[in-house]
Amino acid sequence: MILQKQGFPEESEIVVCTVTKIQYNSVFVTLNEYNNASAIIHISEISPGRIRNIRDYVKEGKVVVCMVLRVNKEKGHIDLSLRRVSESQRRNKINEIKQQQKVEKILEFVAKKNSIELKKLVYDIHNKVEEDFGSIFSFFEEIVAGNADISVLGLNKKVAKDLEEVVRQRIKPPEVNIGGKFKIISYDGNGVDIIKKSLKEAKNSIQENENIKLSYLGASFYSVNVKSSNYKDAEKLLKQLKENVFGLMKKDSTAVVEFIRD
Repeated sequence: MILQKQGFPEESEIVVCTVTKIQYNSVFVTLNEYNNASAIIHISEISPGRIRNIRDYVKEGKVVVCMVLRVNKEKGHIDLSLRRVSESQRRNKINEIKQQQKVEKILEFVAKKNSIELKKLVYDIHNKVEEDFGSIFSFFEEIVAGNADISVLGLNKKVAKDLEEVVRQRIKPPEVNIGGKFKIISYDGNGVDIIKKSLKEAKNSIQENENIKLSYLGASFYSVNVKSSNYKDAEKLLKQLKENVFGLMKKDSTAVVEFIRD
């Protein structure tokens, strides 16, 4: 990874590490984002419960996601936990690293094409967009979405043109997915047909209905998935659909409708 963080990680920070050495009651790792600084995971922080063989959980060279427990800056000691990282935290961190790797591949291509030093290009762009966008990847996403302009980087016209072209080729517009389930019961003789017709009408009456997916799960349940470029618009679409479904099903006096959010 070209883009490295300086100093020490913060307590409770989620970090990516590479296992370098395994002992009877501890694991030594390097922090991939902090210039390969050394850290340690005690056996009690590997996994819940009793561990008979530590090598059943980690191996030399394996990349793991950990939580920072303690940092002693004076001694240079960093204690980590593997077991305290939730699945969502692990998944989000891995996704963040993949995004950074994609950014570096894009900038590597542009730097090579324009005979520019890659490391300097990465850090120059990072310093210009970090405050407003959080990361280079987020900045690139905003370019694709039409919410940011490449000119803010101050690059020469050819480099800027090459960069924007590659960004638009390799990065998809940001997408948010939300959803839930409708539980719909109708005691009318034509209940099934009424439900199907109402769901179809509820979806089709929404302008951006191509971003809404409805499917039958069985036992009176119907799944809903809504996608958009941001949470605000996704929530708006979901709200419209719910209002439409509840409104249309009121025509069936026997119907019972419930929505369960994922």
